[in-house]
This record gives sequence, C-alpha cells and structure tokens, in this order.
Amino acid sequence: MVQSLNTKVDITEKATSFHGLTTYGKVMIGDRAFEFYNDKNLNDYIQIPWEEIDYIAASVMMKGKKIPRFAIHTKKNGNFSFATQNTKAVLRAVNQYIPDDKMLRSLSFKEVLTRNVKRKVNRLRGKEK
Repeated sequence: MVQSLNTKVDITEKATSFHGLTTYGKVMIGDRAFEFYNDKNLNDYIQIPWEEIDYIAASVMMKGKKIPRFAIHTKKNGNFSFATQNTKAVLRAVNQYIPDDKMLRSLSFKEVLTRNVKRKVNRLRGKEK
C-alpha cells in the first residue's frame, strides 16, 4: 500500500494521467504534495512534492472558460500531463501552494505556428537568434 505524502487533503478529483499510457485515477491536492493514484493498480502512482515543481502550464480555451488539461514541469523528473473533471478547482487548490508567477498559460496552436514561421523567416534572412 502506498503512503500519502500529505497530512491534510484540500481536494480530490477524478483525473486522467497522460504519462506513458493513459491511466485513470484520482488527483489529490494536499499540504505537502500533488498526488495521482491509479484506480486499478495501487502501485501505479505519481507523487510530486511542492518544492520539486518548477512551473505548471495550463491549456486554456475559449478565453478561460475551459481548461482541458495542464502539465506539471518538475525540476528533475520531467513533465507530467493531467486532465481532471474540474480543472479550474484543481488549479485553484494548487495555487495555494504554487505562486502565481509559476502558473502559466500554454501557447495556443496558432501562437506556436506563428512563432515557428517567424523563426524560419529570421533564419532565412540571416537574423538567427
């Protein structure tokens, strides 16, 4: 059985983890860590202490009315992507432990495309960055 890092739980929400194969489970936000536990396999879990998180990037759609998924970027162990039933509530709970300057909005598809086209044009003109 897995031991939780948290001593107090703020919110628990159904979630999907996109780390490797897609797995379904629950996200638990507490006073010490962000935790994901798989519904079917109790040995499949992700525990990220708050001090290990570098920043969180959320995919925002429809001017903030819908947030389908978010990614946690850690200092050492890479990136973890999640989708929850109520992502806004989960991110509000996370915001109690992570400062605002570490909560970012992901670039949209159009912004990524525009940035790449500008980069290619600058390279062709000889203004490489």
